[in-house]
Amino acid sequence: MTVDYSCAEGIAQVHLNRPERLNAVVPALVEDLLAAFARAREDQARVIVLAGRGKSFCAGHDLKEPVPVETEEQTRARLERIQDVTRAIRDFPGIVIAAVHGYALGAGAEFALGCDLVVAQTSAEFGFPEVGVGLSVTGGISSLLPKLVGLARAKEMLLLGERIHPPRAHQLGLINSYALNHEKHAMKLARRIAEQPPVAAGLAKRALDLGLDSTLEQAMATEVDHAIVTSLSGEGDEPREEFGRG
Repeated sequence: MTVDYSCAEGIAQVHLNRPERLNAVVPALVEDLLAAFARAREDQARVIVLAGRGKSFCAGHDLKEPVPVETEEQTRARLERIQDVTRAIRDFPGIVIAAVHGYALGAGAEFALGCDLVVAQTSAEFGFPEVGVGLSVTGGISSLLPKLVGLARAKEMLLLGERIHPPRAHQLGLINSYALNHEKHAMKLARRIAEQPPVAAGLAKRALDLGLDSTLEQAMATEVDHAIVTSLSGEGDEPREEFGRG
């Protein structure tokens, strides 16, 4: 399994588990992650803590995987399946906390920033390197990121692809907090939230997300269109740094 799952006292812990590849995204990881969220629903978990094994949270798509030979319809289906992770996070009736360490790049940053709360380790790095490798964002971030940091900052982050560390990420509003022991801090928050009345907590999340999500689906549909165009352009076929495709 590429994802570990456990649940106790209303808190589900979901760990991406491809440490040898810095938890880089492959189709199996997407499927296992979606299955973990479904299991958390079945277990009636009030909170999910999403984290990563090994040295990083998630370094984006795995560039050592062969480039798939696909029709446009197959590419669209694959990209929309990755977007289902964002949907699963947003649709989960409880609260989802990302506990981020190491790299959170490309799809990894999208997974994290789609969560309700984000706690980072002091040495974490966030970034969107897609433009630099000739690709396009795909996880709803074109809608979520400007609402987190403002349009000008969002454009700067996507166009320059610079790495952002926790103090700056906190200043920009990308993350809620950062700590040396990020998972311990995330679990502390999870326990506090799990003690809240579950209906009220879920409705508080939903009330805030309803305004935010009014254009999220349209944004994700546009992202898939753009990702198909960039994949067909061939710009992403040139050798680049190993991790970080979104």
